[in-house]
Amino acid sequence: MSSNLRNFFIWSAIFIALIAGVDSLTRRVNAPVVSQFTYSRFIEAVNANDVQEVTLQGHQITGKTRRGEMFATYAPYDASLIPLLLDRGVNLSALPVETKISFWQILLPLLPLLLICGLVFFSFKQMQSNGNRALGFGRSNAKLAEEKKLKVTFDDVAGADEAKQDLQEVVDFLKDPQKFQRLGGKIPKGFLLVGPPGTGKTLLAKAVAGEAGVPFFSIAGSDFVEMFVGVGASRVRDLFGQAKKNSPCIIFIDEIDAVGRRRSGNYGGNDERDQTLNQLLVEMDGFDDAQTIIVIAATNRLDVLDQALLRPGRFDRRIVVPIPDLQGREKILAVHLKKVPLAPNVKIDILARRTPGFSGADLANLVNESALLAARLGKLAVGMQELEEARDKVIMGAERRSLVMTEEAKKITAHHEAGHAVVAFYTPGTDPIHKATIVPRGSALGLVATLPKDDRVDYTYEWLTADIMVSMGGRIAEELIFGPEKIGAGASSDIKAATNLARRMVTEWGMSRAVGFLNCDFGDSSFEAREFSEATAKIIDDEVNRILTTCYQKATDVITEHRQQLVAIASALLDRETLSGDEIKLLCEGKELPPQVDTSSEVAVPESIPNTSSKRKRGRPKKQPPQSEQLT
Repeated sequence: MSSNLRNFFIWSAIFIALIAGVDSLTRRVNAPVVSQFTYSRFIEAVNANDVQEVTLQGHQITGKTRRGEMFATYAPYDASLIPLLLDRGVNLSALPVETKISFWQILLPLLPLLLICGLVFFSFKQMQSNGNRALGFGRSNAKLAEEKKLKVTFDDVAGADEAKQDLQEVVDFLKDPQKFQRLGGKIPKGFLLVGPPGTGKTLLAKAVAGEAGVPFFSIAGSDFVEMFVGVGASRVRDLFGQAKKNSPCIIFIDEIDAVGRRRSGNYGGNDERDQTLNQLLVEMDGFDDAQTIIVIAATNRLDVLDQALLRPGRFDRRIVVPIPDLQGREKILAVHLKKVPLAPNVKIDILARRTPGFSGADLANLVNESALLAARLGKLAVGMQELEEARDKVIMGAERRSLVMTEEAKKITAHHEAGHAVVAFYTPGTDPIHKATIVPRGSALGLVATLPKDDRVDYTYEWLTADIMVSMGGRIAEELIFGPEKIGAGASSDIKAATNLARRMVTEWGMSRAVGFLNCDFGDSSFEAREFSEATAKIIDDEVNRILTTCYQKATDVITEHRQQLVAIASALLDRETLSGDEIKLLCEGKELPPQVDTSSEVAVPESIPNTSSKRKRGRPKKQPPQSEQLT
C-alpha cells in the first residue's frame, strides 16, 4: 500500500470520528433532561392532576408535570385517553407524525461511495506525482544530473592517472568536436571501465561529465531488467530518446553485466534480458553523427559480457581502473585527509606503504574510521595512532577485549603467533613483520601481519614457499612447546591458506616439474567437470603434498634452531599483548625491549593544526596483491 493511499484512509477515519464526536456532543448539550415514564405511571399522574401539558405525536407522548418535570412515554391505541386529558384540564396539543432522518442515516449509505471516489482520486494523484509511471511502465529510471549540479572533476579523482588520461579525450571531444572531425577522426561511442570494486569507476564517469559540462544520465544495469518481456527494451529506447533531446550528453550504466551478460542461445530461457541487450546494441549502433552521445559503462566482470557488446563501434575502448599502487594510495589519502584535521605525526607516505591492496573505497573508509575513533577519544585532530588502529580494524575487524580467555589459551595463542613471527623473521624471501598481537580481532584470537617493502606485482617461488612456511609456524610452535596433545583448532585458517597456495602453484602457475607447463585449474567448474585425467589428478595431489611437507620440515628446522627467540617473543606478547615489527626484531637479536610507552594520557592536539600532507609525487598505478596476514 502506497503512502498516499495509507494517508487517505487514516485521514478519512479521523474525519468520520471527528464528525461523530461533534454530533454526539451537540446532542448531549442541547437535549433537555427527559424522564421516561411507563404508560401506567402516566395514567396515574393524569388521574392525580399532576400533568400540566401533553403533546401527542402518533403513539409518542411527551409532556411536563406541574412540578416542571419533562417526561416521555409510548402509548398504545386508547380511545379514552383524550377525553381523560380534557376532563383533567391538561393543556393538550397534537403534532403530525414525521420521519426524522439523522445525519448518520444519510452518511452511512454514502460512505462506501465516498471511499471509492477518494481512492480513485488519490490513485490518479499518485500517478501524476510519479511522472505518470503507471501509464508509462516502460519509462527509463535514469537520473539526470544537469551540468550546473555536477561538481566532481578530475581533481577529485586520485590514483588513476592512466584512466584519466584516456577519458580526457572524451572531455576534449565534447568541448570541441571539430578538433577531431577536422582530421576525419571519430570519438569512440562507448567507454568500458573495468576494475575491482571500490577503485573509483563511478567517480571517473562523474568527473568526465563535470569536466565537459554536459548533462549526465546515470542508471544501473539492473534497472533495465524486469519480469515482463519487452519492458527492459522499452526503457532502453526511452533512455536514448531522452539522451538525444539533451545532446551532447553522457550516459553512464553502472554494473552493466546485469544486462549485458553473454546470451545463452536457448530461446525461452531469459527472453527479457536478451531483448534488452539486443535493444541496447541497436541503440548504440543507431547514433547519428550529429548527435554527441557518449556511453560510459562500469563492470568488474568483463569475462561475462557478451562479445557483441565489446566489438568496435560499441564499447570499443576498455579502460582498466586497477587497485592503486604506492604513489596512487598517497594521492588518494591526501584527497581524503584534506577533510579532517591532522596531527603533526601523520606521515601519509608511511600510511600508504602500510596499506597495500587497498582500493580507493578502502582508503576512504580508513580515514573515516580514524576520524570516528579520534572523536570517541575526545581528540581535536587525527593522529597516526588512530590511522593505524583504523587500518587494523578495516583489515582484521574490531578488537574483542571482552572475550574471556584462560591463561592456558593465552599461552598457546602467544606461542602460536610467536611461531609465525620467528619463521617470518628468519626465512629469506618473506615480507617484513608489521605487527604481532594476541588481542582477539574478528574471528581470530591473534595474528601476525607482514607488509611488503614495495608493491608486489608478481609472485616468485621463493616468496610463495616462504609464505607457506610462515603459515605453518604457528602449529609447529604449539606442538614443540606444549606437545601434540595440546594442539588446538586455531591453525585451521593457516592450513587452508597453505593448501590453497600450494595447489595454485601446481595447477595454475606451473611451479611443479612433475605436472609441467599444464593448466589444471578447476576455475568455477566442479571436480567432475575437470579437463584432465585421474592420473594427472593423482600427480597434482602428490605434488601439493610434497610442497607442503617440504615447507613444514623447513619451518620446523627454523623454529627448533631459534627456540629461545620463540619463547622470548611469546613472553613479550603475554606481557604487552601487541608487538611491533621493530620490537620483534630486537627480541630476535637477543636485545631487551624499551619501556612500554603509555599513550592513554596523550594530550589532544589543537584544532588549528594545518594539513600539510597534500602534495605528493605521482606515479603509474600497478596491480597490487594484498598483504600477508597469519591469523590464529
